[in-house]
Amino acid sequence: MAPKYLIETFGCQMNVHDSERMAGLLEQAGYESTDDASDADVVVINTCSVRERAEGQLYTRLGELRQMAAAAGADPTVVVAGCVAQQEGEAIFRRSPGVANVVLGTQAIRRLPMLVDAARSSAARSTGPTGPTGPIMDLSPYDDVSWPLGVTRRSDPVKAYVTIIEGCNEFCSFCVVPYTRGHERMRPKADILAEVREAAATGHREVQLLGQIVNRYEAPDDPACGFTQLLEAIHGVDGIERIRFASPHPRHFDERFLETMARLPKICRHLHIPVQSGSTRVLAAMRRRYSRESYLDLVARIRETLPGVALSTDMIVGFPGETDADFDETLSLTAAVRYHSMFSFKYSARPHTLADQRMADDVPEAEKTRRIVALQGLQGEIQSALNARMVGETVDVLVDAVSRRRATEVSGRSSTNVVVNLPGPGAWIGRTIPVRVSRAGPHSVWGEASCTGA
Repeated sequence: MAPKYLIETFGCQMNVHDSERMAGLLEQAGYESTDDASDADVVVINTCSVRERAEGQLYTRLGELRQMAAAAGADPTVVVAGCVAQQEGEAIFRRSPGVANVVLGTQAIRRLPMLVDAARSSAARSTGPTGPTGPIMDLSPYDDVSWPLGVTRRSDPVKAYVTIIEGCNEFCSFCVVPYTRGHERMRPKADILAEVREAAATGHREVQLLGQIVNRYEAPDDPACGFTQLLEAIHGVDGIERIRFASPHPRHFDERFLETMARLPKICRHLHIPVQSGSTRVLAAMRRRYSRESYLDLVARIRETLPGVALSTDMIVGFPGETDADFDETLSLTAAVRYHSMFSFKYSARPHTLADQRMADDVPEAEKTRRIVALQGLQGEIQSALNARMVGETVDVLVDAVSRRRATEVSGRSSTNVVVNLPGPGAWIGRTIPVRVSRAGPHSVWGEASCTGA
């Protein structure tokens, strides 16, 4: 009987894609997937350190696995992977002795099957210090970002994630990513296009390009190819209907990119542009290297070039030193831009970052809560109003899921990334359906197919 694995994923789209890659590696090594940890021979916890309480979630889960092993007699090989693994390192073995067998860094994913095999051997499972006779750890910086074609086990039947950049060189003062994912490394254009073609050949109609700052892309195998030229090349791949990407940085936009986006119909009319704060003073403390005014100028240029584009963003409240006046500027910027969606967070210090080392976390927790509630309330009103304007419109929806509540209902997304729910069969998954919107809420809209074709 083949050994079984379970991967539990926390965090961002990059983590989801890393889990797809790890699943493919384990299946190539002869493992089968399971949804039950007590039935798994290998449990991989793929972690994210960007969100608040990330470390606490990991250690809570490791404690649950310890209890499961004691109660059920199960003894899976436990792998801690992802950003918290890179960040915490050997501390994971000290804080959860006897539970985690492998700590796998973000740049060592391809070594997963080999490390699991070593951990499952009797020598690696014996009691001892970290090293050849104890728990195994690989946090090494591997600069090679190539990936074997066809190994990734994609979890979405419609959308394929494709990494174009690993790591980040920005070093924003609040962000742990440069410390957990390493310096900026570009994948070759040829590898990216091969993966996009493979995704199209396996029925995926949408690709989402991933990178900490996608518009920093420069092809190492083609000096003439930047992010704009890469989009043009992907646009020419037969079978791909939609192209998305996350996330561009506000200070790396250029006019050719916007003009190309306006010209190429496969590129979705949605841009996620993280702003983080509406205050120029706070942005300087965050080391974002743009001002409130330059960000608003960028938004104006985008809307002039791309009428009808939907914008989304990330926002942090309660950053060290943020005053009431600073927060009011965040509210006024939100009201001025009118984002279609927003990911908003209360600031929490992340290890190794400049903000953690040099700035006092001086905004009281109660005040952070007040501010996040006010911001999310304003954003909810904006989203509701924007979605309500869609009522009566007909939008093209790429259907990607059956409703978890009703087997007779499906959902998908418009080009502007709005979730659209509609009556229809599961057979519509992967098809683009024109939908007339009849009802709207703050997070999605509802409608009916106006034409389904053959």
